Amino acid sequence: MDLQLKDRFFIVTGAGSGFGRAIAERLLEENAHVLAIARSKDVLEDFQKKVGANLETLALDVFEEQSADKIVAACKKRKIDGILVNAGGPPAKTVMETTLNDWDEAYRTIFRWKVALTQKFVPLLLSQKYGRMVFIESVSVKQPVENLVLSNSLRAAVTGFVKTLSQEMAAEGLTFNVLSPGYHDTASMKRLFVKKAALEGITEKVARQQFETSIPIKRMGKADEMAVLACWLLSPLSGFVTGQSFSHDGGLVRGLFG
Repeated sequence: MDLQLKDRFFIVTGAGSGFGRAIAERLLEENAHVLAIARSKDVLEDFQKKVGANLETLALDVFEEQSADKIVAACKKRKIDGILVNAGGPPAKTVMETTLNDWDEAYRTIFRWKVALTQKFVPLLLSQKYGRMVFIESVSVKQPVENLVLSNSLRAAVTGFVKTLSQEMAAEGLTFNVLSPGYHDTASMKRLFVKKAALEGITEKVARQQFETSIPIKRMGKADEMAVLACWLLSPLSGFVTGQSFSHDGGLVRGLFG
């Protein structure tokens, strides 16, 4: 299927690894132009060497106060077809292990920067009468994940924010959706293996096996599998889909509306 992404311009945050990297790579395979954003300049330079001219890079920390302004400046007033909003997750903790400082930091790194970025770019997308924004959150917005109370709580807030915004902008040619990945074979899963192993007195290998067993498909997902869905949501073909949260979880969510 032709996703009609050729020569379109996309911003991808968290593009150094995991979902962000896989989605950026898939967009480039579709002959799109990508501004890849990550904290590590070295990682981005290596990415640039591998893929060539359709990739631009910007090394910055999206959690920083002025990051949204820097991203706008890097776009050089071009038409923006879509934005993938993505970053790493908070530490694995139970409710009683958290401190108020943990909650303040989770608000900053899960929620606040996304509001700032969105409020900066929505006026630009409105001026175009077109745009796609896709937020990578977690299966925890559908079904809480053990030992991830910070993610369970603040990612649900992001989903409420996206849903509300999608309703406000539905008639303007802009769409806003959430991807809610379950357990995938990415580096971010390691914190859950480590936490489960420590709490239950088992090895990390056994902890991983237990996570895999809990998935009806009986394996971890792959980032490049979810990248296909993300690219469709970022494409013109998804114009009648907005305000939705899509699980990519191997059947993990048990509810009827998973």
